[in-house]
Amino acid sequence: MKYFDVFNGDADGLCALHQLRLAKPVAAELITGVKRDISLVQRVQANAGDEVTVLDISLDKNRAALIKLLESGVKVRYFDHHFAGDIPESEHLEAYINMDANVCTSLLVNSYLDGACLPWAVTAAFGDNLFDSARNAAKALDLSEGQLKALEHLGTLLNYNGYGVSLDDLYFNPENLYQEMKPFSSPFDFIAQSEAYQVLAKGYESDMAQAAQLTIESKHENTAVLMLPDQAWTRRVSGVFGNALAREFPNRAHALVTVMEDGNYRVSVRAPMSNKTGADELCMLFPTGGGRKAAAGINDLPQAMLADFITAFEQRYV
Repeated sequence: MKYFDVFNGDADGLCALHQLRLAKPVAAELITGVKRDISLVQRVQANAGDEVTVLDISLDKNRAALIKLLESGVKVRYFDHHFAGDIPESEHLEAYINMDANVCTSLLVNSYLDGACLPWAVTAAFGDNLFDSARNAAKALDLSEGQLKALEHLGTLLNYNGYGVSLDDLYFNPENLYQEMKPFSSPFDFIAQSEAYQVLAKGYESDMAQAAQLTIESKHENTAVLMLPDQAWTRRVSGVFGNALAREFPNRAHALVTVMEDGNYRVSVRAPMSNKTGADELCMLFPTGGGRKAAAGINDLPQAMLADFITAFEQRYV
């Protein structure tokens, strides 16, 4: 029997897997990619009796591949908080899916493990911009404000590393970053001892300094659109900068639009923190769009559809 761990390359996917394998270690084949590479289940080459764990990847976007595995007799355990659609009924599927806007996959794994690795779940919640959820979960840990800020920064850095069009944009392949995390049962030890943490911290500081110079276009009080040039640093920073703007302006929705080499656009949408709904529904109106209620995106928006997207975005959050 073989094991496969399929996980999103962002903070939530990394920390979900890390929690699970700290508590229940197995030797598994790892399948991951950049944050927006979500069609990962189709890469699993499993046979009847094998076990696949899927973490932080939309079931709806992987439905056909999932059904194929289930019909082949592969056991699948699925943890996620993105739009799922109808969940297949199968004796081989164990699904832990909750699309509540205040839940992330690592918090679902934390519940599954009865809090065995809670500091990593808190880290992931911070990384997913769920600051209230992170702090609520952390109450059981009795951490100082300084410790909470340290986990907040770590979660942000892990999330920051996941953004990019290709693995070349990232400081670390998420598979390699997970291997860097693997020896550390405590996120505080990872912060203190890991060279990977230092690399990400320096890169994040540099990229965010450049992002702070971007011009925000805002036709309406409740929405803002930022146009980003096609550069490696903008591809890395788009998600975490969107999260930062959402916290700074909690009543405003944000769309970060990055021009790609072929003239099309990659879009990151953040719903207002005061109304964490609709980002997934908005993005799914367009090709390659998806996500969750509070944060979603479009991987490849055709150039001719940009004006339609901006209109729909402004109408959704007027």
